[in-house]
Amino acid sequence: MTMHDLVVENATVVDGLGGAARAGGVAVQDGRIVAVGTDLGAARERVDARGLVLAPGIVDIHTHYDAQLTWDPFATPSTALGVTTVVIGNCGFTIAPCRPADRDLTLRNLTHVEGMSLDALRAGVRWDFETYPQFLDAMERRGVVPNVGSFVGHSSVRTYVLGEDATKRPATEAEIAEMRRLVVEAMHAGAIGFATSTLEQHNGENGIPMPSRLADEREMLALTGALGEAGRGVFMLTKGMTSTIPWLEKIAANNARPVMIAAMFVDPGDPTRVFRELAEIDAARSRGRELWAQVGCFPLGMEFALRHPYPLEAFLAWRPAIQAKDEADYRRVLADPSFRKRLKDEAATTGVPNRFSNKTWPHLTIMAVTRPEHRHLVGKTIGELARESGRDPFDVFLDFGLDGELDAMFDCRLFNTDEDEVKKLLRHPHAAVALSDAGAHLSFLCDAGFGLHLFGHWVRERGDLTLEEAVKRVTSDVASAYRITDRGRLVPGAWADLLLFDPKSVARGPKRRVHDLPTGADRLDTPGLGVHGVWVNGTRTVDEKGLIAECGRPGFVLRDCGD
Repeated sequence: MTMHDLVVENATVVDGLGGAARAGGVAVQDGRIVAVGTDLGAARERVDARGLVLAPGIVDIHTHYDAQLTWDPFATPSTALGVTTVVIGNCGFTIAPCRPADRDLTLRNLTHVEGMSLDALRAGVRWDFETYPQFLDAMERRGVVPNVGSFVGHSSVRTYVLGEDATKRPATEAEIAEMRRLVVEAMHAGAIGFATSTLEQHNGENGIPMPSRLADEREMLALTGALGEAGRGVFMLTKGMTSTIPWLEKIAANNARPVMIAAMFVDPGDPTRVFRELAEIDAARSRGRELWAQVGCFPLGMEFALRHPYPLEAFLAWRPAIQAKDEADYRRVLADPSFRKRLKDEAATTGVPNRFSNKTWPHLTIMAVTRPEHRHLVGKTIGELARESGRDPFDVFLDFGLDGELDAMFDCRLFNTDEDEVKKLLRHPHAAVALSDAGAHLSFLCDAGFGLHLFGHWVRERGDLTLEEAVKRVTSDVASAYRITDRGRLVPGAWADLLLFDPKSVARGPKRRVHDLPTGADRLDTPGLGVHGVWVNGTRTVDEKGLIAECGRPGFVLRDCGD
């Protein structure tokens, strides 16, 4: 009789492919599932699931763990939140390739665009690589707990070739050719694809646009064409105002590769826009172009202080504030009536996607204040205060900050606030449920538990999806889109990436602030509720108590995906 390594039995099996839940379990040998069902035979280790749901581990295709994985193989907190595969390098914000002379610039840009602590990055990042192939080799050598797929990032490639000019000018033909060579090299080394951003909010240090935003159409067509040349890979774009769906269809037609488009939100400033774009994606699909809309299951929200107000940095009119020399200059800018007028005018402009707007004020709540005499304002929204005072919300907001409250904390909900509209996104056949941003914006948000929220809120509480549908959305659907083979499904032959959870209690827990980054820097965290076990390639990484510190490094660097 065959002796399996592991049998998980007495579970409610949800296969990740949309099949009906059924009683049974899985048998695992050498990291792969060898049987699904009942009477699974002998095993060195048996786990009684006691009727809990056994599903594939969550596949998170939108993370920013590039830097963190050099010091934290667990990709904290994703592993404890049921995630067994992460994809890094999104938006083109990566740390490889990177010349030694550009390391600190790269970290300073990440500090700004991704809200990471500069001191933590400087103390934590292990620079045991320069080129992109060396980056993958180093990650493999150090070991990882979840599986990791990695994009080669446009901004890093551009900086590697153009140096300081990467944020200043278009590339020459020779520079474009060299960038394309690096992308092809990365694809052959095992990159999952090529990622970039044209989003106006994506600025680096001192408000300078991230390098990818300087690329012209020649460069974009050449670098995305590298995927066609390599014959593999996904093109991932975080799009700004000038990136249209028809233009992205053109790219898909040129290279015959999938295009993943982030971020597709229900925007209170233009609530029908995302559905117009989905209709364009449907039309492109009918012509054989594989376009995907990357959507989220949370209201996009974040905590911030006016001293560093990331949500406002999408405003072109905010640039003088970003460029202020010191606090005195910053305060002068915020008080300037002409600065405020430009902000108000821009906020009133319709047709600008995914940006703070006049619809945001009812969702901008004061969470904490620094002056005792302002404690009575905690819990109030700027919209409320503006109505009560008969003043413009921008004036109320900026005057409050200037009145000793630049470090007061706000909670801001920007997009996806109408859940009856969001459910249409979650159910759309060409939508990929993601947008966790795990590993980034650590002081602003923690949406790494998006899968648990999908199962708890959208399935159990709202009933907008069945559990089988929801599991499929964050496992096999996204794995298939990214050509991540033999994952996101419970079938014989698939890798044993498993999640055991209680459907009656599964959820993302309350937000809390922890201090576990290098130098003791803080981040927002949300614990996983109802999670009873996580296995990566057959090795248990999480039990009922949380992470298993001595689980080893069972994850793989996924070099064979994207085909």
